[in-house]
Amino acid sequence: MTMKTLWAAIALSVALSSTARAEETVVTYKSLGLELALDAARAALKDCQKRGYQVAVAVVDRFGTPQVLLRDRFAGPHTPPTATGKAWTSATFRNSTTELNAISQPGMMQAGLRDLPNVVIIGGGVMIEGGGATLGAIGVSGAPGGDADEACAKAGIAAIQDKLDF
Repeated sequence: MTMKTLWAAIALSVALSSTARAEETVVTYKSLGLELALDAARAALKDCQKRGYQVAVAVVDRFGTPQVLLRDRFAGPHTPPTATGKAWTSATFRNSTTELNAISQPGMMQAGLRDLPNVVIIGGGVMIEGGGATLGAIGVSGAPGGDADEACAKAGIAAIQDKLDF
């Protein structure tokens, strides 16, 4: 190998390495749009109303930042922060709060999750996914039990599912 060929190979290697690093420094992701988040929240609220529940519904983006918060007029004052906490917990741990509840019982390896700030491990927080990506999460609070909250949250996601599968 000549010196000129060696330097050309080194230059090419550096250029490829720089390109790979540049690709790592810019991240592209999908996130839930405001209108779709609002549609999901409205559908979850409507589903709970049909069941006779007065609830709050929160939708957060993929990072856990709130996008939408709806509260039925007779939902308790604790429901908005609880719904938001459930959605945040689901989004940041990339799991439903029902599943997190199951794996974090006292004495289990993940029990420490319950002691972290802002974590709400009560059923009713569900991830919103589409096209192979986590887009956000929805949290519902105020129904008689986490399973009922989760059913309403899932109804909210089902209402927008056709727009998520892209």
